[in-house]
Order: sequence, then structure tokens, then C-alpha cells
Amino acid sequence: MNNIILITGASSGFGKAIAYKFAAAGWNCIITGRRADRLHEIAADLEKNNPIKVLPLVFDVQDRVTVTKTLQALPQEWKNIDVLVNNAGLALGRDSFEQANLDDWDTMIDTNVKGLMYVTKAVLPFMTERKKGHIINIGSTAGKEVYKDGNAYCASKHAVDAISKAMRIDLLPYRIKVTAIHPGAAETEFSIVRFKGDDAKADAVYDGYKALQAADIADITYYTATLPEHVCINDLVVTCLSQANSLYLHK
Repeated sequence: MNNIILITGASSGFGKAIAYKFAAAGWNCIITGRRADRLHEIAADLEKNNPIKVLPLVFDVQDRVTVTKTLQALPQEWKNIDVLVNNAGLALGRDSFEQANLDDWDTMIDTNVKGLMYVTKAVLPFMTERKKGHIINIGSTAGKEVYKDGNAYCASKHAVDAISKAMRIDLLPYRIKVTAIHPGAAETEFSIVRFKGDDAKADAVYDGYKALQAADIADITYYTATLPEHVCINDLVVTCLSQANSLYLHK
């Protein structure tokens, strides 16, 4: 069987672009997401246009029981996962700490932090047994500097940064690579979700400059995943030309 990649949050944005990038290079893809119709549509399109196999798995990474049960029950031919991309994540709201919505905080932490950990824990036995594998965690420049009204989202992405460093240390004996990719402003569904469907607010985020595109992150992810076995990019911050970091953006 060809190389296998598992991508969470593959129904849109970075995850979808990563699936298309790896499929075009001949990788078999396990794609996960919450939206069954969109996920199966992507799976069918990938198989139609590439000589590969695709396994769509519908679940929410927040659901520890379902994540564990589903991934432990993978068919044997799908267990030799070469690359895991922990991409599922979101921002909800852009509010000052004292005005922020507690449900938004719970959703961000449960998805961005706990979901990443649940999926990784479920997949790791397949990698540790073979002493081979690569975990790629999609973080954010918000995990490097905290910005106003970012509170819980920034905290969740700082956690991704710390977890990635911890994984890298703990998994050294198993020869498992760990890479954290931290994108800056990117024009995907991210802002639409953050502003809860307010298209005007979402569009304003990207006015006046050329933001990163999903395909940019897919290209970078593919590059980090296809380096020689002895080479691992540990930590990578990437922004568009107009952005210096999570605080400074020139329009």
C-alpha cells in the first residue's frame, strides 16, 4: 500500500488542501471531519482524480470516546499511518476577556488542545510499534504572541506549541518526527467561523493585503513530510509578506 496520511479537519481550509496535495503525490488519505456530506464528496473526488484510496471518517475530535473507538478499529491495511496532520481547530469570537463567551472557550480548548491530544494518543501505537512516523501539528502565530481579544484562542495555540515540544522529547526513542507549523493570517473559512457567519467582518480581516492561502500551507506541510528520514523541521512560523507576527500587519 502507498504511504498513508491521516488529516483531521479535512472538510475545508488547510485540511482539504493538504488532502489534495498529498493525494496528487500518490498518498492514500484518511480524512476526518464533522460534515459527512462534504467529507464524502471530497473523498470521491480524490479517488476519481488520483490513483489512490481514501478512507473518510466522520467524527468530532472533541469526542474522546468516538475518536479512540474509531481509530483503534481502523482496518489493518490503514494502520500503517506515516503522517498524522492534526489540523482540526477553530477560533470562536473576538471578545475581551471579561465579555467572552464560556461556551466559545470550551469549544476552542476542547477542539484545539484536547482533540489534538485524543487523536494523537489513538494513532501513536501504530507509529511506536513500527518506530516510524511523523506528527504535524497545525498551530498559529497566535501561539507565539498573544494579541488583544485573543485570550482563549491564543492560549489554545500556545498549548499546541508546548504539546509539540513535549511530544518531540518523549517520542525521540521511537524515531517519530514532530513538526509544528504556525501559520499567520490565512484566507480560509477561519474568520467566517470566528465571527459566526458574519461575512462582512470576516472579509474585513483580509482587506488591503494578500493573505496566506490554504494551498500555501499544504505545500509547506508536504515539504516537511517528505524530507530525508534523518531530517526533521521542528518548528516553523509562516506568514504572508504583509505580516511580521500575530501583532503586526501592514495593509
